[in-house]
Amino acid sequence: MDPLRAQQLAAELEVEMMADMYNRCGPPGEGIGDAGVPGGHYKESELSKGECVCLDRCVAKYLEVHERMGKKLTELSLQDEELLKRMQQGTGTA
Repeated sequence: MDPLRAQQLAAELEVEMMADMYNRCGPPGEGIGDAGVPGGHYKESELSKGECVCLDRCVAKYLEVHERMGKKLTELSLQDEELLKRMQQGTGTA
């Protein structure tokens, strides 16, 4: 895979991941589930302390995974570029 295509795929993956996070951080029962945020319908406009803690943990976990995946994708992209260079050197093409 050429480096430009790899960058495009990485960018597309990042957009998909951010959209997924946005969708998962919706109202309880519609995305986050019952992992610490009870109920499903709100009468209050602000989050409770427990809801804020739950949301903070969820976002922190997501961002940690996002960072790990970004590092791994960068590593794989560099490996692909190195392999492509070796292949081009071996065949004598520039």
